[in-house]
Amino acid sequence: MVQKYQSPVRVYKHPFELVMAAYERRFPTCHLIPMFVNSDVVNEETSEDGTTQRIERRCALDVDAPRLLKRIAGVDYVYFIQKNTLNRKERTLHIESHNETFSNRVVVHETCCYSVHPENEGWTCFEQTASLDIKSFFGFESTVEKIAMKQYASSINKGKEIIEFYLRELESEGVSHVPRWTCSSVSPALPAPSSLSASPPELQHPSAPAVSASQPADAKDGASQEAKQDSGAPQADSLVEILAGTPEDKLDADYIKRYLGDLTPLQESCLIRLRKWLQETHKGKIPKDEHILRFLRARDFNMDKAREILCQSLTWRKQHQVDYLLETWSPPQVLQDYYTGGWHHHDRDGRPLYILRLGHMDTKGLVRALGEESLLRHVLSINEEGLRRCEENTKVFGRPISCWTCLVDLEGLNMRHLWRPGVKALLRIIEVVEANYPETLGRLLILRAPRVFPVLWTLVSPFIDENTRKKFLIYAGNDYQGPGGLVDYIDKEIIPDFLGGECMCEVPEGGLVPKSMYRTPEELENEDVRLWTETIYQSASIFKGAPHELVIEIIDAASVITWDFDVCKGDIVFNIYHSKRAPQPPRKDPLGAHGITSPGVNNVQLIDKSWILGQDYSMVESPLTCKEGESVQGSHITRWPGFYILQWKFHNMPACSATNLPRVDDVLATLQVSSHKCKVMFYTEVLGSEDFRTACCDVQSLGSMTSLESSHSGFSQLSAATTSSNHSQCSSMISR
Repeated sequence: MVQKYQSPVRVYKHPFELVMAAYERRFPTCHLIPMFVNSDVVNEETSEDGTTQRIERRCALDVDAPRLLKRIAGVDYVYFIQKNTLNRKERTLHIESHNETFSNRVVVHETCCYSVHPENEGWTCFEQTASLDIKSFFGFESTVEKIAMKQYASSINKGKEIIEFYLRELESEGVSHVPRWTCSSVSPALPAPSSLSASPPELQHPSAPAVSASQPADAKDGASQEAKQDSGAPQADSLVEILAGTPEDKLDADYIKRYLGDLTPLQESCLIRLRKWLQETHKGKIPKDEHILRFLRARDFNMDKAREILCQSLTWRKQHQVDYLLETWSPPQVLQDYYTGGWHHHDRDGRPLYILRLGHMDTKGLVRALGEESLLRHVLSINEEGLRRCEENTKVFGRPISCWTCLVDLEGLNMRHLWRPGVKALLRIIEVVEANYPETLGRLLILRAPRVFPVLWTLVSPFIDENTRKKFLIYAGNDYQGPGGLVDYIDKEIIPDFLGGECMCEVPEGGLVPKSMYRTPEELENEDVRLWTETIYQSASIFKGAPHELVIEIIDAASVITWDFDVCKGDIVFNIYHSKRAPQPPRKDPLGAHGITSPGVNNVQLIDKSWILGQDYSMVESPLTCKEGESVQGSHITRWPGFYILQWKFHNMPACSATNLPRVDDVLATLQVSSHKCKVMFYTEVLGSEDFRTACCDVQSLGSMTSLESSHSGFSQLSAATTSSNHSQCSSMISR
């Protein structure tokens, strides 16, 4: 398996030329990197005008590996080749490195780039990508991979300090400015030009040569006088607040530390790679970085697993319009009176504090009066409010706060709370929250647990993630009042009065819900349907040989058909056809050939098998292949009245030719599609051309439209412009 690394953008608050002067001091050897033994210049060339300088080096590393492994491998040092390209005019340094030793067994490749900060010419940016592929290594592949990743992560952290060390050394010598290169210059005005060009970033890979000569990172604020060269440049605080929202934007290391916390280099890499994947597949509609990070933490930074559950959650949020919940949901009066929960200041760590007096809550009465769906929606609104409060507290306290603390008072808990429908509702709520709000609970304080609590805990604990269970602290009786109790987590001044504190708490005291407010199961069922079917999206299942089709009748030419769909499972092909003939009434595929008997399956086919493409109907857009997890938005301007058929079809993997073997990705994709079934969630709308142009203007004027969306990313249910579709205004083989 190929291990990959992608660094955030690390910023030096020093000019490019000064950073290069510090960078070259590391060679041919560097006492700060004991494993970097030596480096020899293999080839060096400079362009005629002196603008570009290329240097190729052969570097030796003394890898910190077990002696037995070195003896088996038969080497003391590993060597890698590094090629540096310095462009003095453009002020960039590109570095490519690969291993020479064991190149037939291990493939290490790294690229680094130093460049001028796009918003401040007095600062320098550094980016780094690397990959490690261990094909075979005397049966020690797993061991070598672990050693490699461990030492590589260590070298990244060390690399952040090295340039800063040499910058301070230059400052102590009185060197605080290096003039820029000009056309009249024969060579750069740097202390030792030869070593500058040869400055190799060493990747210090444990098992194989790697490269990362200098990994400039968050440089200290000292010697920031270079920033005076650009009086209009943004201050450090404004840089830190940069949030990427387009595929071209990149995360800054200072931003990560300020808003997301201390992450290891490999954790940073997982975040950046998953974020980039979302930008590519979801067309900019990506969650905020802290929310992506929660899903990564929930799966121990396994990117594939995190991506799977995150995509499922994004689809769920979109289908039920959870992003608009805080604006659209108004709790019924019975909830306001009898739901014994509410927000109450914050804990000692700055986390929002939510108090739930579960023992005083009439769970049976609430379920009978409101139904399961209303309770679930109310709990979701609490979680959405928690996300919002975390963002506010992050700004207030000046440190990352991504979760909240929940205090549950169980005084009064009895067998009434174990009413079976109530427990069922609780389990469902836990299941939905666990799937869509991972790593949002920082700590759960359970106070005054009665004897009946172990019974309830036995019922619900299997549905709670193991990492979440570790955050539970349970106190029986008045144990919470002693050492190690509540005062260790909550300031004494805000302990609620009902727990012996002096702070008045606005959480309702609850009580029994009057039976006059109870509703019949039929009434609740109708209300449940109303609540959860308020969605503009529809779902459909697609099978091999059984596409799902939707007909749209167009009366006025130049209308605009818009679509927005998510591929929830499998790979599909999206087509648009036009016909002057009205399709037959929709027929649902019995799916007998597929062994599917579920009555909930939505699969409609409209194109009659006797129709001939090019005569009875024609294709007006090029087919679009969509991968699992992708979100697709687009539009088509109609040119003729008639019937337009939108088709989602199962994507058949192309058969391999005699000379071409199937790609690994294709094989894996084939294995992932179980029972030849795909699923999409879609929304379509027809607009007049004038309405469409107005909608586009409105969309472009909007900022973030979802509560989880990155603050700099635009989002619309419509295409931002007619040409945003991969295939707009195409009309081919129109039947006349």
